[in-house]
Amino acid sequence: MRQRRATLALALLLGLGVVAACGDDGGGDEAEGAPAGDGFPVVIEHRYGTTEIPARPERVVAAGFNDADYALAFGVVPVGVRDFIGEYREETRPWAQEALGGADPVKVSDDDGVLNLEAVAAAEPDLILAYSYLEEDEYEALSAIAPTVVEPEEGTLWQQHTLDVGRALGQPERAEELVAAVEERFAEARRAHPELEGTTVAVQFGHDPSGYYLLEPDDPRVGLFTSLGFELPETTGEISKENVELLDQDLIVVVGAEEDDLAADELFQQLDAVREGRVVYTGGFDTDFAGALGFDSPLSLPYAVDLIVPQLAEALAR
Repeated sequence: MRQRRATLALALLLGLGVVAACGDDGGGDEAEGAPAGDGFPVVIEHRYGTTEIPARPERVVAAGFNDADYALAFGVVPVGVRDFIGEYREETRPWAQEALGGADPVKVSDDDGVLNLEAVAAAEPDLILAYSYLEEDEYEALSAIAPTVVEPEEGTLWQQHTLDVGRALGQPERAEELVAAVEERFAEARRAHPELEGTTVAVQFGHDPSGYYLLEPDDPRVGLFTSLGFELPETTGEISKENVELLDQDLIVVVGAEEDDLAADELFQQLDAVREGRVVYTGGFDTDFAGALGFDSPLSLPYAVDLIVPQLAEALAR
């Protein structure tokens, strides 16, 4: 998919000369460094260099897979969004409906999440958020349209994502408040359920009859569990059928698969955690929990905590 996106980006970049010229202009005197007010201009450093945002953005395109949530957390409804790939219908995600206020932002990608640069340009953004999974040539293509903010380094966590978007939108104080509020939500859950602290959890992702896959420590999606006090197994990533015992931890959480999907897996069913009921099945990738875990945002994480913590506590009590 990345190769396909990169090819599309390079091809369309050649046809965006007029847009690039407009994007480089940056608004006259403000581009020359004159104060724009409200803390602008803002300069944000990231993995591909630096981005200057000359004035408070009014038209934001969320070109990353989960950037729409981050804009919405600051009360900014994007004028364009990237499709959240997979089975989950993000248009109806419950944690974002109030912030969306009935808006239905235009899609700037196809159903596979491949960006359409012409659609991005047509949205006339003055800021593009593309925080994760963006190749450098894609960044160059987007930044030719409007100032584009990407992550400081690969795998940057939601806290830094929130702070960067807050600065880009001219709301740095609000960003700190959001981070503090979500971290307090995790702290509340740990205080209510001290049994989670130090418990080892294997997060089995999806269902593959040929083997297993445990989410790795550098995967942002495990942050939900470590923030609740859980520890990860020493071995993660791809696990062969012969090493199924590596899944046998204090708790197993299955994301992206139903209980019935693993019912016929005799090796899995023989694990102590499974026989003793210390397994939480969160359902397929089309569920709200999987969607909230994938969005990994200040809006979705509290929602995910409310969904999963009672199930985790119940499984550990067995």
